[in-house]
Amino acid sequence: MTDRTQRVWQAIDPGRLRRTFIEMVNIYSPSGKEEDIQLYLEGLFSTAGFAVRRQEVDEDRYNLCLTMGTGEPQLYLVAHVDTVPAWDLEDFGAREEGRIIYGLGSADMKGGCAAMIEAWLAMASALKPEERPPVGLLLTVGEEENGDGSAAFLENYHPPWAVIGEPTGLIACFAHYGYMEAGFVTRGVRSHSSLPELGHNAVESMLRVLMHLGRDPLFDRAQSDIVYSIREMSSSRAGFVVPDRCETWIDLHLPPAQNPVVVQEAIRRIAAGAELAIPGLDLDVTFDFASAGYALDMNSHLAKTLENIYPELGLKLRLDAFRSHSDGNLFFAAGAKPLILGPGALETAHTSDEQVIFDEVAAAARIYAALCIGAG
Repeated sequence: MTDRTQRVWQAIDPGRLRRTFIEMVNIYSPSGKEEDIQLYLEGLFSTAGFAVRRQEVDEDRYNLCLTMGTGEPQLYLVAHVDTVPAWDLEDFGAREEGRIIYGLGSADMKGGCAAMIEAWLAMASALKPEERPPVGLLLTVGEEENGDGSAAFLENYHPPWAVIGEPTGLIACFAHYGYMEAGFVTRGVRSHSSLPELGHNAVESMLRVLMHLGRDPLFDRAQSDIVYSIREMSSSRAGFVVPDRCETWIDLHLPPAQNPVVVQEAIRRIAAGAELAIPGLDLDVTFDFASAGYALDMNSHLAKTLENIYPELGLKLRLDAFRSHSDGNLFFAAGAKPLILGPGALETAHTSDEQVIFDEVAAAARIYAALCIGAG
């Protein structure tokens, strides 16, 4: 461990980190309504004497950007402040049970965000201006919807490296799955529900299409590396009638080396086969969004830094590919090298049982600080 890293680690304040984290979880900030939490964070940094720059994304919506050191930042710590909508508006805030903190956004990703903020505060207090690394801190909006916060940042800035605090349980993800959305629409003929033989039920057609997809090796969970989930299904609602339209959306997470275009072509091929197998099928297939995955070269200064500091924290360094979609895909497409690493478990994110172990948040603050110092 370097002298600078040791001094910064000593300056990390677990009590301050916990307060920041709890206060963030207690501020409701779903995508599109992030102003309250950004005002809170802006005030936190301004009170501590930092110059904070707003980057406008939309009306009353903006990222917060900070930099330190000399020259262009070589690494940005990146955290999104938005969450999915609350399951219960009366019970979304933080609650503690031992060392576990529950609450909306606790894992995805206010724990990682709070850890990055604490790392930033500790570096600024422990290091003289000339000792500070050339790094930035970016707090974005909109990640849970369309990534418009990161997209706005990447229009003008292209840092060599980014560390994104998505929940990985502190597993270092130098590889990232790709992501795409597939939309299916079946059309039928409306008839009175007591006379279904006079119509064509679009929902029944959709169910047959989904069964047809499931029989293909591409969608065989035992054989395929593709991770997919039927996200939603809806039909026309017109009372006591056979529905004449049904729409389904499927999320697909693709292994880092998988080309989304190839998968799209395969799905179109399977859908064409469904039209031959299902009488009267009227089917449209669309792909509204696709983002390729990536796998970074492990021979990097970030990887070497992690190899050195994890034993100091009593942790075993584990590597994996991040399975969900994140702003990491956008950063990689813009030419940056994104490492995904943060506290919390992806499996509890977006659920009513979302949680994170506070010790992971504290360890993440030390990891982020060490990665920043290693950047310059």
